Amino acid sequence: MSVGNLELGWVAATAPLWPLLAFVTLGGVMLLHRAPGERAVVRGVLGALWLSLGASVVAATGLVWRHQDAWVVELGRWFSSGAYTFPVTLFIDRLSATMMVLSSAITLLIGRFSVNYLHREPGFARFFLLLALFASGMQVLVASGTIDLLFVGWELVGLTSALLIGFFHERTTPVRSGLRAFTLYRLCDMGLLMGAVLLHHFAGTAEWAEALGARAWPAPAVAMAMGPATALGLCLMLAAMGKSAQLPFSSWLPRAMEGPTPSSALFYGALSVHAGVYLLLRVAPLLQRSPVASGALVVVGLLTAVHATLVWRVQTDVKSSLAYGVLTQVGLMFAEVGLGLYRLALVHLVAHACLRCLQLLRAPSVLRDELARRAALREARRPTVAVAHHVLPEGWRRRFYRLALERFSLEVMHERWAMGPLLRAGQWMDRMERSWTGALSGWKSAPAEKAPAEPKQAPSSQSQSTGVV
Repeated sequence: MSVGNLELGWVAATAPLWPLLAFVTLGGVMLLHRAPGERAVVRGVLGALWLSLGASVVAATGLVWRHQDAWVVELGRWFSSGAYTFPVTLFIDRLSATMMVLSSAITLLIGRFSVNYLHREPGFARFFLLLALFASGMQVLVASGTIDLLFVGWELVGLTSALLIGFFHERTTPVRSGLRAFTLYRLCDMGLLMGAVLLHHFAGTAEWAEALGARAWPAPAVAMAMGPATALGLCLMLAAMGKSAQLPFSSWLPRAMEGPTPSSALFYGALSVHAGVYLLLRVAPLLQRSPVASGALVVVGLLTAVHATLVWRVQTDVKSSLAYGVLTQVGLMFAEVGLGLYRLALVHLVAHACLRCLQLLRAPSVLRDELARRAALREARRPTVAVAHHVLPEGWRRRFYRLALERFSLEVMHERWAMGPLLRAGQWMDRMERSWTGALSGWKSAPAEKAPAEPKQAPSSQSQSTGVV
């Protein structure tokens, strides 16, 4: 890399560092003292987001201005263990530069919107603390040069997502919804972890430039057999399905709307829900070597789109309707990636992220305006019914309506087969840990002596007469 490219690379490297610095500073103040005033919080976090946006724009402009396909920025290494080394490397190309600008711009927009929306909220500083951590994690995710570093950003995004779902922790429902999302995240993140191990094994490296080729995205450059490419593609597909709420892991997304409206717009309308699509676009050269994984993406995407469309038509609140609208479009993006329409999927992602972000931010105002208009005009138009509903027989219409109303029982299945076993396993491990800790500490070395039983008193004459014992 030339000197000019090296300077631009280091400028791009500051995009995730500024929000991380704001997170560390604000977190340290809140930990050692108390939450600072709203004005200080806003100045620190929004200032860092402005600097992150500037670094992203400079990186994207430099990439276009110099007519280069990509460059690799080596920042050093995190740690080494034997033959394994964790390099901290950024990979700036057309895909990552586009996502860096999109992520930093939307995060800054949400931050500015939240200043007024969360004014005088008790968790004001906590929200901006998590917003700064999310901004840093998202930048690491999209600009990472290795799958190992992508895993770090992936987990930071998932952690902040679950914490912001349960932002109003004084109520039970948001906390349980956050736990549901976190459980499904952990279940599907096993695919990303297995994919990282397989990439190390088959390619001998974790760097995208070496494993996929440093050619112009999405040109094919992977020298890998079909079998390893299929196994790796299916593992990464599982991770993308969990993050983007594709079938059968779709139940957590409507419940995620329990968080504040700005976080819903940021995570589940704009950025976090599209992280799975970004991962698939990043490994597009690998998917071209795996027809099985590509076909599976088309099937999963189309099934999710049909399922979300059916459920969307029976929702009674605006945020749930928008959540299933997001699922429909993200499912179509999965199908586009499976069909090899990578540029179309990227354009679809950017346009959909901007549109859904605006819709979710405007949802409360639009609902209020619509109700006021209907009250003023004293009319309520009947909702239009899809043509497909008229084509189906009456019996099938009722069955589909009931299934859609119950959301195809996905929440019940996740509760029974995912959350339930994991919670029981965690409780069992907690009991085992307590018993072992007690045994090693000598608390249970001797059985506790039983207290002498108190002598039973004969019932009084009044009790005998009334029959009360």
